[in-house]
Amino acid sequence: MRKATALAIILVGAIGAYHLLMFYDNNFRYGRMRETPAVRPHEEPIPVMHAGVVPVRGGEAVFRATPAAALRSPFAPGDEKAAARGRAVYFTFCAQCHGPDFDGNGTVGQSFAPPPTDLRSAKVQAAPSGELFKSVSYGVPGGRQPALDTTIGVNDRWSVVAFVQSLGARR
Repeated sequence: MRKATALAIILVGAIGAYHLLMFYDNNFRYGRMRETPAVRPHEEPIPVMHAGVVPVRGGEAVFRATPAAALRSPFAPGDEKAAARGRAVYFTFCAQCHGPDFDGNGTVGQSFAPPPTDLRSAKVQAAPSGELFKSVSYGVPGGRQPALDTTIGVNDRWSVVAFVQSLGARR
C-alpha cells in the first residue's frame, strides 16, 4: 500500500509540476527555452517557393552530357568584352599554372612534369571552343587540369575560352 501511495504522490507531483511550468511559459514575460529566438523562428510556416527558382531543365548537367563538338559559346567570335572578362578570370584562376605568358610556366606549373599546356600552341588554338570549355570545366582525363565547374561560373568559363582563342598561335 505504501508503494502505491508513494507512486500516486510522485505522479500527482509530476503532473502538477508540468502544469505549473506550462502556466509559467504561457503567462510570464520570460518563458523557458521555447520562447528563445533560436526556437521561435522554426515555428513559422515554411515560405512558399515560387516557380522557376529551382531549375529543372538545363544547367551543368546539360553541358556535361553534350558532346564537345555540339557546344557553342554564347559569345560571338572576337567579342572583345568577353575576352577582357576572360583575361581577368584567367589571371585569377589559371595563371598560377599556365603562367603570365600562357606557356605553362606559371609559379605552380613549373613544378609539374609534364608542365601545363602552352595555351598558344597550335593544338590548343585549333581546338573547337566546346572542347576547350569542357577541358576548363571538367578537367583533362589523365592530365593535371582540374575541373573548375564548381569554381568558375558558366559565362566566365566561356569568357576564358574566348580569351584563350584571342591569344593566337605562338610563332
